[in-house]
Amino acid sequence: MTIIRLLSRPVRGALLAAALSLPIAPLASRAEEAVDPAAWTDVLAKAKGQTVYFHAWGGEPRINAYIAWAGKQLQQRHGIAVEQVKVDDTANVVARIVAEKAAGKESGGAVDLVWINGENFVSLKKAGLLMSPGWATKLPNWPLVDVENKPAVVTDFTEPTDGQESPWGMAKLVFMHDTGTLAEPPKTLAALAEHVKANPGRFTYPQPPNFHGSTFLKQVLATTIADRAKLSRPADPASFEADVAPLFAYLDALHPNMWRQGRAFPQNQPALRQLLADGEIDIAFTFNPAGASAAIAAGELPDTVRTFVLDGGTIGNAHFVAIPFNANAKAGALVLADFLLSPEAQARKQDPPIWGDPTVLAVERLEAADRERFAALDLGIATLSPEELGPVIEEPHASWMVELERAWTARYASQ
Repeated sequence: MTIIRLLSRPVRGALLAAALSLPIAPLASRAEEAVDPAAWTDVLAKAKGQTVYFHAWGGEPRINAYIAWAGKQLQQRHGIAVEQVKVDDTANVVARIVAEKAAGKESGGAVDLVWINGENFVSLKKAGLLMSPGWATKLPNWPLVDVENKPAVVTDFTEPTDGQESPWGMAKLVFMHDTGTLAEPPKTLAALAEHVKANPGRFTYPQPPNFHGSTFLKQVLATTIADRAKLSRPADPASFEADVAPLFAYLDALHPNMWRQGRAFPQNQPALRQLLADGEIDIAFTFNPAGASAAIAAGELPDTVRTFVLDGGTIGNAHFVAIPFNANAKAGALVLADFLLSPEAQARKQDPPIWGDPTVLAVERLEAADRERFAALDLGIATLSPEELGPVIEEPHASWMVELERAWTARYASQ
């Protein structure tokens, strides 16, 4: 375990804040300029023999297996080794990159590719700690990305990506219930509160800053804030307490009737899913619309589980991979990022027994054989159709998540 991983989140936050004030080295001085994705043959030549250390959340065995498969393909096709560094919080990876910058490590960094979005991306972008803008849009598979119909692939939590991260998958919050024990789930937050009040102990959510837990907070915030338009702008310290007062009033009323009276929380989404599988709770949720089908296929949930969304829509976004400014294997990281965008890799990722993560590609623009890869997928008995998924509530500006997690921790963490 590294020193960074031992740091508390507030300390890591302070480290990041300190790094944000560091002067940024001129781009021309960086080794990254020697790798240009527009010259792909040169990238492939430089990548051969490299080892890519891919820092990615390691809490889901299916995703870990998928990354291992991708690594095997790169080894066989391009002579590139891929090592997944399993992380439990991407903020730790951000802190490591920040620490390397503070130590003057301009090349040979420990992180070659990182699975990222939201405030972690914004933090690295604002601090100038990512590979130069535009690399993602030069990847050979970029023309296949559905920018027109999936604008979240170029805007991350309201922040333009500027080609500094490559989209990997789409996400939308969906709720899960077991029809064997709950035939008609509540479809609004008010109805959820009534259900929990009438059935104490049958609902919970992962503990923020786990991103599933934080997403539940944002869902409640987007529903309860008086002016939702504020969420597209940075959180205003002058009005923050008033803006989030309805959110915390909702949680204050909900917590006493939750699992373990709201004094303990599952640590992550797999733990939340397990509570549903064990019959301890009535409702769970996931950011993967095919997540329930994937879990059913893996025997992790009973086949009576189905998904639903709340009236008025649920939070949705895209997730990405990014290359730090000082990555040691930039060429290999570019090849891996491009492979993850390929129709082959995207179709495999969308298959529920493999992962079930929705594609970022414009399937209708693919070659016939690649369109057939997607057409042949059985998305599973618990996966809603695009029409049933309903409207997407856009992610708030990344600053809201930071402030929400701080306020939630101050209010509830010591209870």
